[in-house]
Amino acid sequence: MLEDGGSHAVLALASAVAWASGLNLYGAVLALGAMQWFGVVDLPGELGLVARPEVMLVAGLLYAVQFVADKIPGVDTLWDTLHTFIRIPAGAFLAAAAVGQADPALHLAALLGGGALALGTHATKASGRLFVNAHAPVVGTAGASLAEDATLFGGLYLAAANPTLFLIALAVLVAVMVVALWYLAKFVGFLLRKLAGLFGTRAST
Repeated sequence: MLEDGGSHAVLALASAVAWASGLNLYGAVLALGAMQWFGVVDLPGELGLVARPEVMLVAGLLYAVQFVADKIPGVDTLWDTLHTFIRIPAGAFLAAAAVGQADPALHLAALLGGGALALGTHATKASGRLFVNAHAPVVGTAGASLAEDATLFGGLYLAAANPTLFLIALAVLVAVMVVALWYLAKFVGFLLRKLAGLFGTRAST
């Protein structure tokens, strides 16, 4: 798939890898490598490196660690916090690699756009997990993790199978993310104020 190499197919692939990186970087790399191996997608240029056995092995091991950590309330938040410094630049790099041998301006645009999309996805995931952990720990955390994985793999496959449909779905998803982040930011602010008040009370005693 993606044999036509059309601009919409390239845009879909670049957007998909950036979005997926913000959600689960190791799962995204593993899924892309597997799709290359099985002929689902022909990855361009440097992005094809994700199909190398050594890359897939490392991604698979890290995905296994995240698969466990992502289902433990509190641990998932710590994992997300640490990966703020990994998912976003990785999403930007993978998006730029997805455009293949394009002109420098297109590479820069993909780098900036990919980083922004990975940031938005990561922020939504991380703040959403705080909300889930506060209201439905354990079961809710595990359920959210499984739902994220299913969305990740389904989204990457859709980007390869039907780029146009993926771009439409992504546009809707980004709109939902913007609204969700608006409300989640208020919730995170409430938690921070509550923690600040708690520590302030302890310090004064």
